Amino acid sequence: MSLRYVVKKRVFGFDKTKAEKFVAESRTLGLIDFKELCEEVTKVGLVPSGAVKFVLDALIDTLKLNINKGFSVQLGDFGCFRPGINAKSQDKLEDVTTSTIRRRKIIFSPGTVFQDMLRNASLTRMVGEVAVSGGTTPDPDEGGEGDLNDNPLG
Repeated sequence: MSLRYVVKKRVFGFDKTKAEKFVAESRTLGLIDFKELCEEVTKVGLVPSGAVKFVLDALIDTLKLNINKGFSVQLGDFGCFRPGINAKSQDKLEDVTTSTIRRRKIIFSPGTVFQDMLRNASLTRMVGEVAVSGGTTPDPDEGGEGDLNDNPLG
């Protein structure tokens, strides 16, 4: 697997200088919709597409039900889904209320299958739709970053 990235200029507003910096930003090849995913699972798993769709729909409904109750849901080596929030910090205990909660979210923590996949993924720099540097396999002993090619122009 290769993680694709482009280099983007960003203005960081957390300091007074509003410094412009360059940062790697991931890119995907597109989106696989639910129907396409079901068809691919059918081909790989040799299960009728209707059965695949039924099971995935039931899984989604069950995840929703249990997360709504407040549970985290572990799906084996796939990963774990859990409810979460983002909230504004307050100086005093009594100022923390539901109005300080900015966002409700579902957090996915990848399991060992995806962690291993990401750890071993190469990195490929893209300019437009073209790869300009070959992917390199990250070295786990060196922090697993691989070749990010610091030169923003290629």
